[in-house]
Amino acid sequence: MSNLPPGTVLPGLRFKQRFPLLSLIFERCLLSIVLLFAVSVLIFGGLEALPGDFATTYLGQSATPQAVANIREELGLNRPVVTRYVQWLGNAVRGDFGTSWASKNSVGEQIGKRLGNSLFLAGFAALISVPLAVCLGMLAVHFRNRLPDKIINVISLAAISLPEFFIGYLLIMFFSVKLGIATFPATVFDGMGFIDRLKAIALPTATLVLVVLAHMMRMTRAAILSVMSSAYMETAELKGLSAFRAIVKHAAPNALAPIINVIALNLAYLIVGVVVVEVVFVYPGMGQYMVDAVTVRDMPVVQACGLIFAAVYIFLNMTADILAIVANPRLRHPR
Repeated sequence: MSNLPPGTVLPGLRFKQRFPLLSLIFERCLLSIVLLFAVSVLIFGGLEALPGDFATTYLGQSATPQAVANIREELGLNRPVVTRYVQWLGNAVRGDFGTSWASKNSVGEQIGKRLGNSLFLAGFAALISVPLAVCLGMLAVHFRNRLPDKIINVISLAAISLPEFFIGYLLIMFFSVKLGIATFPATVFDGMGFIDRLKAIALPTATLVLVVLAHMMRMTRAAILSVMSSAYMETAELKGLSAFRAIVKHAAPNALAPIINVIALNLAYLIVGVVVVEVVFVYPGMGQYMVDAVTVRDMPVVQACGLIFAAVYIFLNMTADILAIVANPRLRHPR
């Protein structure tokens, strides 16, 4: 039992009680940092646990034990795992991801170029899919249980059921091989014009849009439908507001928190899930760079790509969480 008089605010609780929103945001940021640290341990430990190493892969099966030992000594693989992890994490925090074992180039410079390509592809897919998903969700609510709603639901179910690599290969077969109106592979390079870039990424963008569109649309529909049963929506309709205006002016804004949450989660998927799409379309992004590094056991590249993907995913999830808290007062003052 505490000996403090009634009504006394403990010093540790004062900031939380006076600034509940800032306190929740601070907790989410701190949790994200801890989670990213745990992920860094998993990435480094997981790669260390894999059988074999770069030296044996690089030199081949005919390599002598002395040659393998020399490579391991040169790369520092003979040092303790904890020492190498601490050095790697310390350098990564300062933005130094080291040098690629295979190409001898700076990993940071290579990732800078590849990350720009991946963000361009994911950003363009988000630019199309987010407003389209919200509009389709509102249309599905407006035509609830009628033909347009059923068509949208069937198409979204089909899109959710198919993996992205299968959708990608179908698009390549129809639009590139059969019709010849789309570019494959989706190659982009420095100095390429903006219009040519858009033509090159048309098919991978369409694949990503189909993958994330259905999820966002269905969540938007479900969130708006849950709001439609509220008393104020019946009042709005009784006051003569048309059904579509009631959805746009009253239902959609009040369903904003879950919609923002699912949009942010899908944006995170666009960044991380773009790996498969980049490999299918031979797109020179982060995903393709990481897959190429995995084949030759180029650990600095794999570790850097894994950490950046994890950081982006955690950051977008944290952003979604914070936006949901800001948009929904019930999350700030739970009972």
